[in-house]
Amino acid sequence: MTRRWIGFGLVAALTLAGCEKPSPPAPDVRPVRTVTVARRAVADMQKLAGVIRAQDEVNLAFRLDGRMIERKAQVGDKVEPGQAIASLDPQNQQNGVRAADAALSAAEGQLTQARNTFDRQQALLNQGFTTRALFDQAQQALQSAQAQVDSTQAQRNSARDQLGYTALRADAGGVVTATGAEPGEVVHAGQMIVKIARQGGRDAVFDAPQLAFRIAPDDPQVRVTLNDDPSVTALGRVREVSPEADPATHTYSVKIGLIDPPPAMRLGATVTGALELSPAEQIEIPASALTESAGKPAVWIVDPAALTVSLRTVEVARDDPASVVVGDGLQPGEIVVTAGVQSLRPGQKVRLLGGAS
Repeated sequence: MTRRWIGFGLVAALTLAGCEKPSPPAPDVRPVRTVTVARRAVADMQKLAGVIRAQDEVNLAFRLDGRMIERKAQVGDKVEPGQAIASLDPQNQQNGVRAADAALSAAEGQLTQARNTFDRQQALLNQGFTTRALFDQAQQALQSAQAQVDSTQAQRNSARDQLGYTALRADAGGVVTATGAEPGEVVHAGQMIVKIARQGGRDAVFDAPQLAFRIAPDDPQVRVTLNDDPSVTALGRVREVSPEADPATHTYSVKIGLIDPPPAMRLGATVTGALELSPAEQIEIPASALTESAGKPAVWIVDPAALTVSLRTVEVARDDPASVVVGDGLQPGEIVVTAGVQSLRPGQKVRLLGGAS
């Protein structure tokens, strides 16, 4: 009897144990390092990568369609004003000139005949041997013949201009920086045949973020350094800023007019521009805090009450290997994750290592 009660007790205990619900797993808490956002006065240098360009570049093109039979200028060649650059097959234009010359000769012959007739009628009218109607008819024929000569002469001049347009000449001295067609190709009016950098000033052209010049002083001076030889430098000032940002890079093309650039700063050379920014209250965070969201810069923000994180996009004004200056997207007092950003997800529970600093 005792053994039976012991058996029932064991079965009851096992049954009760099987009915107990398992305890929920502990939430996944990630340890992270953070920094508290604050503004501080920063006087810094904005560095931009760029290239040397001519201040005045022009595309040379033919004024009419045709097959190009010759191009005398290659990239890097120096050209003089009036120098022949390229030519089209002139056969059609030469035929047009011949036809215009023939038409003019015929019109001039008719004018001579009409003038002789008019002179005779005028003499006869003065002597009373002809009528006013015949005289008026001769005068009208003379005027028509003169108009025909004027018209065909204009057509001949136009035909000769068309023939002249088959030769492409440089309108100013400079250096050929690009070519757009090869001999044998059929080209169209306005199509670039060669690009010439005219003799004169040089620009350092950079792609700059909008904030770089928003926080720059008025009429900033930029120091430009040759990448191949940092000892070669030149000073310049902002000459032109594109009115619209590039849709792919969201940067603005900025042209810096160089002041007495050294000869080593040749066209096409890569350079670095250093722009001294005005001291301003800026938000600076470690570069390790920066991540990406939908192709845009972003940071993880810590909710100090719930100790959870959320992802927020920011606008970067300047960055270097150690730090990032944030132009928009952060407010003083917010807590930003600086280490462990790659292992986080929205709503992730976190544990601050050593507290926010």
